[in-house]
Amino acid sequence: MKPKFKINLIIILLLGLICVWGSHVISTKHHSQSVQRTQALYQKQTSSNKSARQATVKHQSSATTTVNWRAPSEKQAYPVLANYPQVYFDVNIAAQRVYIRNAADHNHVLYTMYCATGKNNATPRGTYTIQAERGLHFYNASEQEGANYYVSWLNHGEYLFHTVPVNQNGDYIVNIANQIGQRPVSHGCVQLTIPDAKWVYENVPYGMKVIIH
Repeated sequence: MKPKFKINLIIILLLGLICVWGSHVISTKHHSQSVQRTQALYQKQTSSNKSARQATVKHQSSATTTVNWRAPSEKQAYPVLANYPQVYFDVNIAAQRVYIRNAADHNHVLYTMYCATGKNNATPRGTYTIQAERGLHFYNASEQEGANYYVSWLNHGEYLFHTVPVNQNGDYIVNIANQIGQRPVSHGCVQLTIPDAKWVYENVPYGMKVIIH
């Protein structure tokens, strides 16, 4: 074999090897990019699915649940008010809750009650006290609503704590009662579950502070 031909053959073989190696590198690079794209797509899809699941769970957890207005708001016993000389009512309109707080213990919450305050901001905000007027039942013909276990906190019988409303026959108005703890539906009074209102009627003393905000 002539030297010149031998050199040319070697060059051709080297070029062939380079082409094969380059093709392999390109193929490997393309495969790697394809894998990366697939992984990125999978991660994006997984993240999207996770976000969707989280949104569903959040929606389900935030969905309103009807409160049992025939039962106490909490399973624990009501506080013995005589043990807390600085106890007061904290009515939170935004939360639709009444917190029984102990001012002597950094305003610690002793008990939390579901409530329904006045629609269209009908419940006056401010600091008041429990007044002398209280009773077992009333009915307001002009509003076509009444309630049981009422206790006055403003204007001597105008603004009250009381049960969810009743009609002229004394039957509870279910469609309104079912909204307690969720949204303001009263004419200005603070509606409570039946046992909560009964406890307030029987236990809350004259002069106890009421803060509404």
